[in-house]
This record gives sequence, C-alpha cells and structure tokens, in this order.
Amino acid sequence: MEQPDFPCVGAKSAMARGGLVVETAQCITATRDDLRLHHRLVRWTRSHRPDGKMLRSFAVVFAGPFDLDERGFEAALWARLRALTAIDRARGFVPDPQFSTDPRDPAFALSFGGAAYFAVGLHPGASRRARRAPAPTIVFNRHEQFARLRKAKQYERMREVIIARDTEFDGSPNPMIARHGEISEARQYSGRAVDEDWACPLAPSGSQR
Repeated sequence: MEQPDFPCVGAKSAMARGGLVVETAQCITATRDDLRLHHRLVRWTRSHRPDGKMLRSFAVVFAGPFDLDERGFEAALWARLRALTAIDRARGFVPDPQFSTDPRDPAFALSFGGAAYFAVGLHPGASRRARRAPAPTIVFNRHEQFARLRKAKQYERMREVIIARDTEFDGSPNPMIARHGEISEARQYSGRAVDEDWACPLAPSGSQR
C-alpha cells in the first residue's frame, strides 16, 4: 500500500491520514488469536464514528505462512472469517439488517458487532500485484463508508480511479471487481479469480434481510 502506484486510493488515503488501525496475529492458519481479534474488531466498530473527510480500515497482519498459494490463502482467509463470524453470533451480536448473511446473495456482507464489513485479502503469493503484501493480511472496511461515499456522489469516481490504476498496475482490469448488489462480494475477498461455480466456504447464518 505504500507504493506510489498502488491502485486502491481509499486504502492509501486511510493509511496516509491515520485512519488505518493495524493488529498483529500469529499464523493465519491458526485459531489462537480469533477471540482477541474479534474483541478488537468489535471495539473498533463501536469507536468508529462517521467522518466525511476520512476513510478508516482495520487490518490484521498475520505472522505467516509466507508460502501459501492463492488457494491456500483463500482457505485460510475463510477459516478466519468463519471463526470470527461464529464468535460474533455466539456473543449475541445481530447481523446488520441492511445486508444478507447468505454468501450466495448479491446483498451479502460480513457482520461484526452489528456492523457490515467488506474484507480484502492480501498475501505474498497473490497473482495480482495489487493484492500482494509482505505477510498474509485481512483488511476490514465498514460498508457504512461506501454508503456515505455514494450519498456524497464520490463513490463512482473513486471506483473509476481504482479500476484505472489497477489496470495500469497489473496490465489488465481485475475480473473480480463488481458493484455491491450485482454479485456476492464474497467472491472478491481472497483476491483469487474464481469461476461461476465457486462456492463460498462460509455457510449462511444468523438473521437474513
């Protein structure tokens, strides 16, 4: 994200203006930090206040493994998201009612502490340069921010800039990018290009829209 030509201008803005909170954890394939990460994410959710001038993200940087291929990272990412979702429901949090908990639904979103999230996976073995990071990482972004950008008529312009920069960065547009509501966003989380038959490892849970 520190590279000048990194395509996601939202992530760069959050980092440059102090809106990026970073938590560290043990290996992404391990369960030992799940409870702590959920606690920190919910605490951050509760402390988050809408700010029209700043984008905010919560990133978890894992201490390896560094040799996961795209399928291996995808499996590990969804294992952590499943665990965090199970903890969230066990602690009595109700999913954001504006979104679906069914990952097959175009209106799907993750939900923690009652707020909807979009997750972005980054790792050393990503085929697209824009999804590479020195260590396995999951970045959580509040959906509320996207809604605020749409209301301010800034979302489409930012999306166009990201797509243009991503194309220049990687040599071609990311085939997985889609607007929320067109197709389930779960297909975008790991960064791996998946086909139409892809099945999300997360089972539907909790309340539906």
